Amino acid sequence: MPDLPDLEGVLSRLIRGQVDFVVIGGFAAVAHGATLVTQDVDVCCDFSSDNLLRLQAALAELHPVHRTPARPPLRLTAETSREFQNLYLDTDFGPLDCLGRVKGIGPFEAVKGRSVEVELTAGICRILSIDALIEAKQAMGRRRDREAVIELEAIRERQGGGPGPADANGR
Repeated sequence: MPDLPDLEGVLSRLIRGQVDFVVIGGFAAVAHGATLVTQDVDVCCDFSSDNLLRLQAALAELHPVHRTPARPPLRLTAETSREFQNLYLDTDFGPLDCLGRVKGIGPFEAVKGRSVEVELTAGICRILSIDALIEAKQAMGRRRDREAVIELEAIRERQGGGPGPADANGR
């Protein structure tokens, strides 16, 4: 079984690099209290050239490569960054999936609007709200996502029977 990714190491670099992102997926579920085990860090981020160039600079010391058979290094320019909607990377700290949209939620701005802030050692980080995470997991429809929904709904119920922490839109 591969080592778990260094979540704090990756997020610290993204925060310090002023990358505009929201943690989604398994680690967002864990932040809400789920007991999931995940093998990668999933974020939704702004896919503007400026933000992707900040992402590349933030990850440079971690030797990011595209998760393809050829494994080319991440080498973005203002022009080439426009070609991507998602980036699937391997880094020295583990796999990092950068998505431009989340199924069931929408593009980055919608995801950011459905996120909450958490304080980390490196600074403020945004994670997908529990309600939005449940919606995204339901939209994915995979067996592991359906299992996560059951756990997340139980967590939300324990938090007071209604929705979890309000997201930026009060949902």
